[in-house]
Amino acid sequence: MPDIWQTLSAHLRATWGREPTFFVQAPGRVNLLGEHTDYNDGFVLPIAIDRAMRLAIAPSGDARVRLASLDLGQASEFDLAQPIARDPAAPWSDYVRGVATMLLDAGAVLAGFDAVLSGDVPIGAGLSSSAALEVAAARAFQAMSALQFDDVTLARLCQRAESEFVGVNCGIMDQFISLLGRRDHALLIDCRSLDYRQVPLPGDVRVVVIDSGVRRELVSSAYNERRAQCQEGVRRLRQHLPHIQALRDVTPADLARYGSELPPVVRRRCRHVVLEDQRVLDGVAALERGDGVADDVAVLGAALNASHVSLRDDYEVSCPELDVLAEAAWQQPGCLGARMTGAGFGGCTVNLVRADAVDAFVPAVQAAYQVQVGRVPPAFVCQAADGARATPANGTGPNLL
Repeated sequence: MPDIWQTLSAHLRATWGREPTFFVQAPGRVNLLGEHTDYNDGFVLPIAIDRAMRLAIAPSGDARVRLASLDLGQASEFDLAQPIARDPAAPWSDYVRGVATMLLDAGAVLAGFDAVLSGDVPIGAGLSSSAALEVAAARAFQAMSALQFDDVTLARLCQRAESEFVGVNCGIMDQFISLLGRRDHALLIDCRSLDYRQVPLPGDVRVVVIDSGVRRELVSSAYNERRAQCQEGVRRLRQHLPHIQALRDVTPADLARYGSELPPVVRRRCRHVVLEDQRVLDGVAALERGDGVADDVAVLGAALNASHVSLRDDYEVSCPELDVLAEAAWQQPGCLGARMTGAGFGGCTVNLVRADAVDAFVPAVQAAYQVQVGRVPPAFVCQAADGARATPANGTGPNLL
C-alpha cells in the first residue's frame, strides 16, 4: 500500500477508531488549450494530472460527516439531517458541504462518513484543488450511499456546489475533467452541449507545469469584467448575426467582417475567444490524425504559443511573471509550446516538452525565472491521469497511483 494511504488510514484509526472502507482519489487538472472559452459556450482541452485529493473514509454510523485535513491540521463536521451551513473556521470544508447540499437537493439519500484527507494539488496555483476536493467528496458520497448518478450529473452538481454554495462562479471544466479524465489522453469538452471525447496524447511528449508563485487576487473582478465585455460583443454582433447566442457561434471570418464595429477593447476580448476556440479545434485535429508526426505535434505547440500571446495582448489576463516563464520556455530546445493556464494574473504555465528534453528544460526555465524575478519556481512534470475513483479498502490497499 502506498505510504499516503497508510498515513490516511492510521489517522482515521487514531482520530475516530475506524478502519477505512474506501479510498478515494480525485485529480487536479491543467488546461492545455481553451482559456476563457467556457463561459462563452466554447471548447476546452484539459487533462487530469497525477496530483490529487485523497480521502480515506469509513461510515460514521449516523448522519454526521466528520472531516479531518492532514495538510491544514483542521477538522470540521456537519449533520446531513440538519440544514448545512458554511464553516468560516474551516472554509475548505465548504466544498464538501456544498456537494452534500447539492446531492440532497437532487434527491439523494446520503449516509454519513468519517474522512481523513490530504492532497498534493498546489492550492491557488490554477490546478483546481477546489474541484478535486468537490469531486472527491462526490465520489465518497457515491461510494458510501450507493448513488446511481452518472459522471456528467455529478460534475454539474459539483459545479453548483462551488458556484451556489461556496459562492465562486466557475465553469464546468474543472469538475468534468476530474471525473472523466483518462490516462494518456486529453478531454475535448463542448461547454455548451457537454459532449466530450477523449483525445490521445503523443507518448514522447511531457506536460510540465511551472508555478509562477503569484496568487491571483485580481481574478474575480477581472473575470466579471471580461465576461460582461464578451456579452457586449455578442449583443453588438447580433445586429449582423442574429442567430448567435454566444461568441462560440462567431467564426473568425465573421469577426474579420464585423469586428471593426466593436469598441476596441471589446473587439480584442472577442478576438481572443473566437480564435481560441479555433485553436482548440485545430489542436485536437492535429492530435487525432493519430500518427504522432512532428508536424502534428508542432501544430498543437504553436497553438499554445499563440494562446499565450492572445491572453497577454487581447484578453489582458497575463502578468509579468507568467510572461517571463512563457518566453523562457519558448527559447528552450525541445519545447513545443508554452502558455499561461487558468484564469490569469498568476498561477502556472503549461509547457509541452519532448520527453528527452525535460531534464534540461526544467532547470533552464527555473534559472531564467530566478534571474528576472528573484526566486526559483516549482515545476511539476505531469502525466495525464485517470479521473476520480473510489476503491474498496481491502488488505492490499487500492491501486490508485
